[in-house]
Amino acid sequence: MIISIASGKGGTGKTTVATNLAVSFESGVQLLDCDVEEPNAHLFIHPAIHEVATITTPVPEVDTAKCTLCGKCGDICQFKAIVVIGETVLPFHELCHSCGGCVEVCPEGAITEVGRELGVIECGHRDGLEFVH
Repeated sequence: MIISIASGKGGTGKTTVATNLAVSFESGVQLLDCDVEEPNAHLFIHPAIHEVATITTPVPEVDTAKCTLCGKCGDICQFKAIVVIGETVLPFHELCHSCGGCVEVCPEGAITEVGRELGVIECGHRDGLEFVH
């Protein structure tokens, strides 16, 4: 059985209901706190964290020794996450949607993708309860 506590105005008690429901079962329960802004079920559960995974997204990195400043990377990027200004290529990683278009169109192979950290996923347990946030 899957029970989801989803949607609702902040402060209505979604986390309180979810955590109390999870601990009310004796075993075989997974509590996934998927709140992207403030995942805080761990404050109620106090799980023993046994795994931490860093989550990254690919963003462009320019090899200036190979780059000829042709501007094709900037032309293809609909989010303007990479631009050529004068003698410089500026990637704006916060604007990048990780499509890889700039890598594909670069005729010199001067652009590669590197990982930009978005956050972490932590997994843990407490008294037969599996916990992830």
